Amino acid sequence: MGNESSRLRGQREDASLKPSRFSRFRRRFRSNGHRPVSDPLLLTNLTPEDFVGVARIEIISAQMKFRDRWIACLSIGERTYRTEVSDQTDEPVWKSEKKVILERGGPHIARISVFETNKLSRNNLVGYCEINLLEALSLGTEKNLTVLSLFDPSSPSSVVGHLSISCYMEDPIEIEKSFARRVLALVDYNEDGKLTYDEFSTLVKVFGNQVAASKKEELFKLADNNGDGVVDMDELATLLAVEQEEDSLISNCPVCGEALGKYDRMNDIIHLTLCFDEGTGNQIMTGGFLTDTQASYGWMFKLSEWAHYSSYGVGLKSGSSASHILVFDRRTRRLVEEIIDEKIILSMRAIYQSKVGLKLIDKGAKDLLQNLSEKQGRRMNSAESAKEIPKFIEFFKDQINIDEIKNHIDSFKTFNEFFIRELKPGARPIAYEENDDIAVCAADCRLMAFKSVVDSLRLWIKGRKFSVQGLLGAELSSDNFIEGSLVIFRLAPQDYHRFHVPVSGVIESLVEIPGSLYTVNPIAVNSKYCNVFTENKRVVSVISTSKFGKVAFIAIGATMVGSITFLKRKDDYVRKGDEFGYFSFGGSTVICMFEKDSIELDKDLIANSERSLETLVYVGMTLGVAKSKQSS
Repeated sequence: MGNESSRLRGQREDASLKPSRFSRFRRRFRSNGHRPVSDPLLLTNLTPEDFVGVARIEIISAQMKFRDRWIACLSIGERTYRTEVSDQTDEPVWKSEKKVILERGGPHIARISVFETNKLSRNNLVGYCEINLLEALSLGTEKNLTVLSLFDPSSPSSVVGHLSISCYMEDPIEIEKSFARRVLALVDYNEDGKLTYDEFSTLVKVFGNQVAASKKEELFKLADNNGDGVVDMDELATLLAVEQEEDSLISNCPVCGEALGKYDRMNDIIHLTLCFDEGTGNQIMTGGFLTDTQASYGWMFKLSEWAHYSSYGVGLKSGSSASHILVFDRRTRRLVEEIIDEKIILSMRAIYQSKVGLKLIDKGAKDLLQNLSEKQGRRMNSAESAKEIPKFIEFFKDQINIDEIKNHIDSFKTFNEFFIRELKPGARPIAYEENDDIAVCAADCRLMAFKSVVDSLRLWIKGRKFSVQGLLGAELSSDNFIEGSLVIFRLAPQDYHRFHVPVSGVIESLVEIPGSLYTVNPIAVNSKYCNVFTENKRVVSVISTSKFGKVAFIAIGATMVGSITFLKRKDDYVRKGDEFGYFSFGGSTVICMFEKDSIELDKDLIANSERSLETLVYVGMTLGVAKSKQSS
């Protein structure tokens, strides 16, 4: 509606005013396909120390093993871009490109995913590859063709095709000159490659610099090196580059109208580079997506999602908008979407996000969930259930790496044997293995980390009756835990379901607490109508350590989880990274509680959790450092 009203307003103005050369320039500018850009990076004050460069990535073509219509998605950090759909072929050609800013300490692993299209539903992910964009620095500013292998999402050792791309760093001076040439070409009305004084005056007016406008005649003479009364593109590009160094001619971005000069010249150049992508004549990839899954949806699926009032977004979601769970992959530093069957999402909303659902829970749903979990547990232990393993791997093919599994898939006689699968030695390296001052992640999971229980209640846990005493039980609760840090490790069904010891020490206690089997999905955890962690079945252990004091480790069962098995016993000495136990079929959660002032949790985990954004981590990644080490 906003665009329509703007057009009507423009029509009224045109009816009463003769278009100026300035307005004709604006229309001509937009007729070339440019639109105002909305990108948080354009509003960020980058320092020279943080800025690495601007990388240009072009997805050129692919060689696949069968014919279809294909799209490719480029994901880096919290942004995803996609190409157009190719023709029906086994050698799709896109020639689509995108510029991305590289920051020191920021995301630099780009993933390119190739999908076969399905107009009515989800497109099918066929292959992917990952690129370390920092390596583009070593390639310099020359455009280099690279052919990458596309890997099977379920088995990264299997190649399913090849992708041709180019990736290089843009030369800063060439960025400025190329930008100037393209803007100036739009003002060259007679297209002779030269600007008259009138055309030059229009350009200076567009740049919005009043000081420059008052001395445009002086600037024109300065640019006209050979005194022929006109300025060619190279002459004016040189002038702009020189003046930008001293006193910028451009006060407003010609594309979006954003005022420049808020930060420094470097940020202005980055803004102009991204906002007006000078390009190479190739198609620019479509942006505005958070994940490659979202970018790849077919139109019918998008329509059905819109009809259900669903939305994508980062942070805490509840009710009808909780259909998409986005998590931040710590390894690749990009957003990924957790796959959940839509029917399950709808049922979880109905049960956990409404007063009606609460009444159902109070009137027997607890017993129903218990019986359902027991029945499903028996079924997953049957020989018949082994037939479900290939289907399960296919559904989660982008989230289960079969190359890491210790035993061959055919060796599992039941689904539960596969579910509690072991991994090959070395698949989960333990960070700083010999250093007990550093705690590590206890599971492959989606993690939330909070400096205090108060923070966890403010940002994530919405159950009205949650308390540390209720979580640990009266026998093991202490004041130090009440004021301490809390870490939630949520395991989804597709994850490796063995949990490991986060710290080295002696197991002081193992106490089983009976309870319900609610789901541990965020839809339930974020609900104010039930108290998942304090009402579910769980086993509480306390580990006594020399570096972190006492650490509580709570293994919590969930819907479909019939058993929690511990492989260690009371009084055992355990080293961080040791296998501690496993959950049988279903989703499940581990919570670790640290005593007050005992641990400094990793900053990236805290930062994501403050946004109510789960972080995808793996066993053995760093979790935090003992404060006793920091003070020593």
